[in-house]
Amino acid sequence: MAVKRWGGGVYVALVVGGMLPPTIWAQESRQPVQRDANNAAEGQEEAHPLSAQEEHIHVTARRLDQARQALQPAIGATQTSFSRKAIEANPGGDNAALNSILLQAPGVTQDSYGQIHIRGDHNNVQFRLDGVALPEGVNVFGQALMTRFAHSMSLTTGVLPAEYGFRQAGVIDIQTKNGVSDEGGMLSGYGGVRDYVQPSLQYGGHWGQWDGFITADMIHDRVGIENTIPSYNAIHDLSRQHHILGHVRYTLRPETRFSFTAGISNAWYQLPNNPGQQHQFATPLFKADNALSMQANAPDSSHLDEHQQQITDFAILSWQEEHETVSAQTSAILRYSSMRYSPDWVGDLVYNGIAQQAARSVFSSGVQSDVTWRLNHAHTLRGGVQAYGERVVSKSNASVYPLAEDGSIIPQPMNVHDSSGKTGALYGAYIQDEWKITRKLTLNLGARFDGVEEYVHAHQFSPRISLVWTPWRGGRFHVGCARYLTPPPFETIGTTSLSRFANTSAAPAHYQNDRVKAERDNYYDIGFIQRLTPHWSIGVDAYWKDAKNLLDEGQFGAPVILTAYNYRRGHVRGVEFTTDYEAGPWSLYGNVALSRAMGKDINSAQWNFDEDDLQYMRHHWVHLDHDQRVTASAGAAYTAFRKTNHPLHLSGTMVYGSGLRQDKETATGDIPNGAHVPRYVTFNLALVQHICHVPALGGHNMQLRLDVINLFDKHYMLRDGSGIGVGAPQYGLRRSVMGGVSFSL
Repeated sequence: MAVKRWGGGVYVALVVGGMLPPTIWAQESRQPVQRDANNAAEGQEEAHPLSAQEEHIHVTARRLDQARQALQPAIGATQTSFSRKAIEANPGGDNAALNSILLQAPGVTQDSYGQIHIRGDHNNVQFRLDGVALPEGVNVFGQALMTRFAHSMSLTTGVLPAEYGFRQAGVIDIQTKNGVSDEGGMLSGYGGVRDYVQPSLQYGGHWGQWDGFITADMIHDRVGIENTIPSYNAIHDLSRQHHILGHVRYTLRPETRFSFTAGISNAWYQLPNNPGQQHQFATPLFKADNALSMQANAPDSSHLDEHQQQITDFAILSWQEEHETVSAQTSAILRYSSMRYSPDWVGDLVYNGIAQQAARSVFSSGVQSDVTWRLNHAHTLRGGVQAYGERVVSKSNASVYPLAEDGSIIPQPMNVHDSSGKTGALYGAYIQDEWKITRKLTLNLGARFDGVEEYVHAHQFSPRISLVWTPWRGGRFHVGCARYLTPPPFETIGTTSLSRFANTSAAPAHYQNDRVKAERDNYYDIGFIQRLTPHWSIGVDAYWKDAKNLLDEGQFGAPVILTAYNYRRGHVRGVEFTTDYEAGPWSLYGNVALSRAMGKDINSAQWNFDEDDLQYMRHHWVHLDHDQRVTASAGAAYTAFRKTNHPLHLSGTMVYGSGLRQDKETATGDIPNGAHVPRYVTFNLALVQHICHVPALGGHNMQLRLDVINLFDKHYMLRDGSGIGVGAPQYGLRRSVMGGVSFSL
């Protein structure tokens, strides 16, 4: 399959809406690039001659990989792609979390707990592995998916084709490494300041009709969660994480392949302390052995001991067929995700009036099937189904103070137990036609039918249409509109029995608690991209979303568990500008995104909010807590000695944010999300030295890496602790110097 290459390296994107032309835009760059995904991925060049049998294995694997990706094109949407070289050039490389790489894409905003917001949405992000969607999990911070498992990845936004449902702000599709394209092994060690240690191992190979790849790592550091104060080191911020990911594939014949992918992630975090806090409640009396009583001194807030454990396990079994006119893939999916929060029993009670041990888990199983029928030159039909069954279990054991009749605290804690469980289902089906009206004009027309039967019962027929026009050489226009149905994340719907906390220190101010609803959207997108010279491209993209029952999430209470709620009305709009340049050893890119996300009248889970805030939002539009007016990123890369066996790669990235929202103080009271925290800009650098055929290592290759995160040690705030659904202040990472070495096996 011929691949048309544009630019060649770094793509600076400011994109509005999501435009993808009907031909592939692929770049083997070191930085993020924008491309159309109508066709398959780029081919892999071999570094050494292959035998006839090996060549057959490589060609078959590549053809099946291309067919799998062609099942889910992004016609009419905007796609930013990250090649393997782009991932390795990002500061941290394979050792960096996925979110740090995605921040280099247009319209992606940084938040605490490793969260990202795409085009003004709170999460609403769909993760896929080789085109297979992973069900939702309860994990809030950390990454269950490892960057080093990705051969490449893409972020698709805008008016999505009908094959994408449920989570539609952005689709992150990771094309995994495999034993054919990524043959061989690598042993790495990485570490640096704040006790950061990360050993890792990866290996891929093929044996006859089988091929496989596996990678594992362990992380120990003292930067697990964002610092609550602007100091260089956080108080009580140790984390330990373990990850294993791998898959095995069996090619039965050139047209048929089976694959099995599985992963395990186990992470344990201390929650950073915020010193200098004043306790709000009387010092409690505790009983030991139900006999002795003792007075417990209120602990200093810098000495609290709160921690949280998060586990994610998943497995995917897929069957793929590729024939002359028909391609198909069917997958069975399992995922288990759990979170367990352990409080400081004395401290949480003294400072919050409740010390709550909380556990939440979700088990999901489902099936996804996609089929492509190349009817003729003008029409390509696609269709498929998705269905998931889910079981959520929530348990808590809380210590609270009872209240006397006059409302005063009785300093004798009591226990309150609460547990609930719910089984539900998500399902969807789609059909669409890619119609090449002329050589320069392509229409993608489709529709989905989605349903949710969980805490909420909803269904919707969602038409989608996009048009891509290539009026002249190097230019592409796109325009599209879509209907979306977004179910509330099953695992984030609060199920607390409020009556259990009546007449206690944890009693809510009011008991209004309407059920969380599904969000329904009208989404519009228009954009243009132009290649000005063989080395320089620019693009612009604009989008608008009108929402009914706009979904948002917030942290209410000490456990880092997000709770979903709705605004009765919402609108999100923005524009993105992008540019890239690549010539010789240089690659440059940059993005600027302008966005505004507003909501009005919270109409679910109201008990989490102050009554004054509810009244204000009932009559006024407010900014969403994750709304950021200006977001920008940029990067540059240079390769020295690139024609030798010891190339040296130097790269740098920049992230700018105008600030997430915070409450605004006025003479008549606070305006929810009425202001924003101070703007910030950070710079990161990377230096990577490759040394090939090292005699001391038996002719194997070696790589040396040096990374500097937040080069100028910028003190910047992500959250100040105020705002709708904001639990605590969080500051960005201070300067961090990291280094590593890798050896090929």
